[in-house]
Amino acid sequence: MTSIALFHSVLGLRPVELAAAERLRAAGHEVVTPDLYGGETASTLDEGFAVKDRIGWATLAERAHDALRALPGDTVLAGMSMGAAMVGTLLPRRPGTAGVLLLHAIAEIPATVREGLPIQLHAADPDDFAPPAALPGWLEAATRAGADARIFTYPRAGHFYTDASLPDHDEEASALTWQRILDFLDHPSG
Repeated sequence: MTSIALFHSVLGLRPVELAAAERLRAAGHEVVTPDLYGGETASTLDEGFAVKDRIGWATLAERAHDALRALPGDTVLAGMSMGAAMVGTLLPRRPGTAGVLLLHAIAEIPATVREGLPIQLHAADPDDFAPPAALPGWLEAATRAGADARIFTYPRAGHFYTDASLPDHDEEASALTWQRILDFLDHPSG
């Protein structure tokens, strides 16, 4: 059983993150879904960014860090869209992290991470939050930092393609993403 912290998108903690957590629990993992917005949600990106900006990134990061306090040091950090950026913010304070899952966005990987830290990035192709032109540089930086990073892109899928409630949804890409994530959690270095 793997311990996983799954961080929500800029839209707040919504059914898509809760369903993802249930999917991971059904596979035998322990999952927490911190609500960094304290119950608020947004229906558009503009509204979501307004909530994020009003609360402030430092406060969101402290809430995320507080949510991890009781979890094992080797908890897998996972994030959806803005949640991916939160993972990048938390990673320097979590050196024992067992693995990193980034969905729908890239995140800055610290210059030094645990040697061989397994990281998976899942993104639409193209996606403004994981621009195709930025991916080779991101992969090179993650590798140089010591991570074992892998990128999976999904052509013609929309940005948040795992969310069945959004027009971005792509059932085939979503199914393949979750298959790859479950394989990763069963064999993070494989």
